Amino acid sequence: MLPNRFALGQIRMLKEKLQKELNEALKSGDQLKRSVLGLLMTAIKNREVGKRTQLSKTTSDIPELEKQSQLTDDEILEVIAGEAKKRKEAIEQFKAGGREDLAQKERSEMDILAAYLPEQASEEEVRAEIQKVIADLNAQGPKDMGKVIGAAMAKLKGKADGGTVSKIAKELLQ
Repeated sequence: MLPNRFALGQIRMLKEKLQKELNEALKSGDQLKRSVLGLLMTAIKNREVGKRTQLSKTTSDIPELEKQSQLTDDEILEVIAGEAKKRKEAIEQFKAGGREDLAQKERSEMDILAAYLPEQASEEEVRAEIQKVIADLNAQGPKDMGKVIGAAMAKLKGKADGGTVSKIAKELLQ
């Protein structure tokens, strides 16, 4: 299992780790982990293809294009966070629909993805950070919500989801 903390910003270190763990899951017969990591690697590849498409508009040097289109660990963390968010939303939908069996499957998948994300900040930590941002920006009310959320998300990148930040910022700016 990947430790919950690792150096951010290094190119391909996390991708290599994910590929290695996918291979281990294939060998060990861990169907759930194989499925989750396989889907994650596909999502990463799709993001790289999108990046390559954008970059191809500015350069035609194939080796350079290939090199530049590789995702950094920060970008891979964004993909993982997006996949985890999809699982969280699916859990809520399945619970609302009375399908606890499917909600549990999504929870198991989310647990696998969570192991690759930085430790999430508690609600109290998020609230404290937003209060600092509000003070730093001298935010006065709901009209400053966009500035507060933008600055808070930059400081809490990967440690808190946007929904939580938005909810707390709205509450504090009322």
